[in-house]
Order: sequence, then structure tokens, then C-alpha cells
Amino acid sequence: MKKINAAITGVQGYLPPKVVTNHDLAKFVDTSDEWITSRTGIKERRLMENGATSDMAAEAVKGLLKKTNTKPEDIEVVIVGTVTPDYPFPSTANVLCDKAGLSNAWSFDVNAACSGFIYALATGTQFIESGRYKKIIVVGADKMSSIIDYEDRTTCIIFGDGCGAVMLEPTQEEIGIIDSILHIDGSGHKYLTVPAGGSANPASKETLDNKMHYVYQDGKTVYKFAVKNMANVSKTILDNNKLQGSDVKLFIPHQANRRIIDAAAKRCGLKDDQVLVNINKYGNTTAGTIPIALDEAVETGRLNKNDLLLLAAFGGGFTWGSMLIRWGELK
Repeated sequence: MKKINAAITGVQGYLPPKVVTNHDLAKFVDTSDEWITSRTGIKERRLMENGATSDMAAEAVKGLLKKTNTKPEDIEVVIVGTVTPDYPFPSTANVLCDKAGLSNAWSFDVNAACSGFIYALATGTQFIESGRYKKIIVVGADKMSSIIDYEDRTTCIIFGDGCGAVMLEPTQEEIGIIDSILHIDGSGHKYLTVPAGGSANPASKETLDNKMHYVYQDGKTVYKFAVKNMANVSKTILDNNKLQGSDVKLFIPHQANRRIIDAAAKRCGLKDDQVLVNINKYGNTTAGTIPIALDEAVETGRLNKNDLLLLAAFGGGFTWGSMLIRWGELK
């Protein structure tokens, strides 16, 4: 019997309509368009004015179901990568299933920060490869504006809101997810975190007064770790599969910082036209960056059947990982 592979059969992104430019941010924090662009590559980002992470996810999932001509009740599993859940519990995936009418699915969230989509996709892949499930939706979604201090110029310039979703289905063709590498280093948890709101520092007047419910980032430490490890894990997965940069049709990295992206591309020997960069338009949408970029790649005709796709991400935790996909045909 041929091996069952997990293939992506549909992709759908969702971005809130409100655009916030660098010039807009410069009106209330000490920054400038030149300062932000030179350090991050970001020009603007999207902000969700009303609603929760599950509302963005529901829009993406409804669009995905329409694109793939799939009935909501046919979805068996839903996995949502997010660090901005609607609630501490129940999971955002549970709420999403209700809003999108996925009445027969079971679901759960994955919290791996900016690596969340790759972690969720690797998990969904194994459910498909087991032969037990036929239709799985994997979502990367974050409303980062809900945990950002817009008086902190070190973080508010970086993040935006957004979401993307993919359909995973089984195939016996030589396409789909080929390989993945996932890593963590828990000693990095203190360098990129939301310090309060969990059991370590429950909400109190003190945590509110000290703004401990917003993202804290030690920028220099995070940058150094990200540059090294996202580049290394991208190169390692190519080496493990006896591939070179020239074999890759498209590299979709997590959109955190243009310099981190460039370092990973250089390490793999990739040319500019092999790398998808949209951080200038959307900023860092955390778990949303890769599926949003994947939707853009599909919509702009940058992926065809049998093309080799490389994904890589790095996030708080620390978490990082990479994935190789042999692209198939979408529904």
C-alpha cells in the first residue's frame, strides 16, 4: 500500500481592512518611517478594530470552505495556532468551529508564538498520514493589537493583525508535506513573553499598573537567536533531504524582520525571486504570517504543481522550525 501523504488543497487569508502606517505610529510614539523601515522593513500593518481572533479565523475558514467547495460538516479536525486566544479557555478553535458551522469537528489550539502555524501544520499532517482523518483545517491567526502597548515603540512598530487557513487532505501522489523540523529552547521564555495573566503572575492591580499584560521583548537577544536559528533550520532541512537552494521554487519565511529573512535566504543560497516578502505591507502577524503569505503566493501565481516550497519560522519560547512541501493542485 502506498504511503498516505498530507497535501494542502486550499488556502485562504484574511486581513482586517484598517491600515496603520509608520507615519500614523509616529504621531503618538517617538519614531519615524525611516527608523522603522531601516530596522524592520515594515511600512504598514493591519489592525482589527472590532472582534476577536476567532472572528478573523472564521472569515478565513468560510472563504476556504467556499474555495474548496467543502461542506462545513465534512471537516473533522481544526487546529489553530495563536497566542491571542479569545479566552484563556475554551480554545479559540472551539469558538471558531461554532462561528464557522464546523459541527462535526473536534479542535484545539497550539501555542508556539510565531512558529504556531508550522507547529499546527506538522501536527495536522500526522493526523492525515495516520489514515484516520480526511479533511483537516489548520489556521494561523493572531490579533496582536490586543496585547501590544502602543506607547512602547520597541513592540508597537512590529506587529499587526491577520489570519490564514489551509485545508489538508490525504493523497497517494508524491506531493504534500515532505518533512518538518521543530525545535524549542525553553530558557528563552523570558526574552519574548506576555509576563502576566497566567498562573505565574495572575492578573492584579500591580500587573495592570506595570503593563505586564502586554508583549515584552528583549529585542537584541531575540534578534541574535532568530538570525542564527531560523537560518540554520532552513539549511538543515534542505541538507537532510539532499536538496540545495536551487531546488527551491519559493521560500516563505515568518515575516518578523527583513534582516532575519535575508540572513535565512543567504544561508540557503536563495535568490531574491525565490523569497516571498510581504512584511512591508502587514508587519509581523505572528502565527498568521506564513498562511497569509502562502495565500498571496497562490493568488499571484508563484506556485505550480510539483514546485518545492520551503517554510521557516521563529518565535517566543523560544520556538523555531522549518518545513518542506511538494506543491499539489488546489481545488
